[in-house]
Amino acid sequence: MTTIAEYRAIAREGLWDNNGVLTMMLGLCPAMAMTNSATNGLGMGLATAAVMTASTMLVSVFRNRFSQEVRIPVFVLIIATMVTVVDMCMNAWMHELYKVLGLFIPLIVVNCLPFARIEMFASKNPVLPSLADGFFMGAGFTLALTTIGAVREITGSGTLFADASLLLGPAFKFMEMRLLPAGTGILMMILPPGAFLVTGLLVVCKRMIDERSGKAVQINAAHCAP
Repeated sequence: MTTIAEYRAIAREGLWDNNGVLTMMLGLCPAMAMTNSATNGLGMGLATAAVMTASTMLVSVFRNRFSQEVRIPVFVLIIATMVTVVDMCMNAWMHELYKVLGLFIPLIVVNCLPFARIEMFASKNPVLPSLADGFFMGAGFTLALTTIGAVREITGSGTLFADASLLLGPAFKFMEMRLLPAGTGILMMILPPGAFLVTGLLVVCKRMIDERSGKAVQINAAHCAP
């Protein structure tokens, strides 16, 4: 039986230690293409997270029902089915966001992150830990895309979560903000070069934080040793 500490470790791994974008460097295609705003990054991340959560759960449920020789086609089929369901749901209830994300929703099928977590974790573990792993890995992916989009949007156009009420629904109107005067943004930041620049800087920042945290742990351990 999985303990609370193990679930905490799964959460920390998905959100920070083994983040799909900032650590494993997977799913970079949507991270580069769909993060010109925080709203787009959030929408793309949530779609991917929904696919990952459902796919990891289904693979864990049926992991003993198929042989190792056919596991890869089965994994792809399960992911493709979940992507189709998410695609149809977004087309029905979030049509404006669906039009913005466009082809990148079906391309979740070939995103390496869902397949990697299914192969590494869900195919070897029970349902609840696999469900937690898929959820937190998807949440970490969403967090990374939203952060990249927020930095690019603020520096590029001076806004944050622009058009959130249009793309996500009227309930998200409160998220829309203007942080800088109109016309003060840097155009390059909302263009493809800005995606590479911001992603690289965030990766560097994360590694610096990890290094400082590791050194702090070592210092504390050294002080406690005597």
